Amino acid sequence: MIKLSKIPRPLAGAIGLALICATALPSAAGATTATATLTAGSLGLVSAPSNPAFPSTALTGLNQSITATQTIDVGDATGSGVGWNLTATSTTFTAGANTLPTSSVTIASAPASPTCDSNATCSPATAAAGVTYPYSLPAGTTAPTATKMYSAAAGTGLGDQTLSPTWTLAVPAKALAGSYTSTWTLSLVSGP
Repeated sequence: MIKLSKIPRPLAGAIGLALICATALPSAAGATTATATLTAGSLGLVSAPSNPAFPSTALTGLNQSITATQTIDVGDATGSGVGWNLTATSTTFTAGANTLPTSSVTIASAPASPTCDSNATCSPATAAAGVTYPYSLPAGTTAPTATKMYSAAAGTGLGDQTLSPTWTLAVPAKALAGSYTSTWTLSLVSGP
């Protein structure tokens, strides 16, 4: 025990105050729990896919292949990590009464890994098994059943990201001159 009577008065007051404060302060140690609830968002195309613009090409009397790149902005905010797939179908390329073969449009190989959109720390999609390349875009007078054109493996594809497939249009030597158009329908579906 400290006897305050033998300690100089100003120092004795300071020691007494220190003892009172030491006994009055709560313990600094303690555990707290922080919580954050994240609810699932949606899976969908962030914006409409770009229109593939094949370049104007002069007929040569030989078979030709022309290419166009398309941008597809995918948004996976589900937080599920189950992956997703893009399906596609189209109508036949036509110019008046003239048509190109229904097997005219293909993707030669799996598109490169998507790039994260600005302000999105995404998990870029990795191509999953189940889509064979070259991929042939289904076509018909009436668009046939859509098929998978790209599949993101489970655990990938989270966040907003842009996929850029390069399409090839086969123009046969016997094609007739004209401005050909086709309507394409792309859909984003959950799961690889």
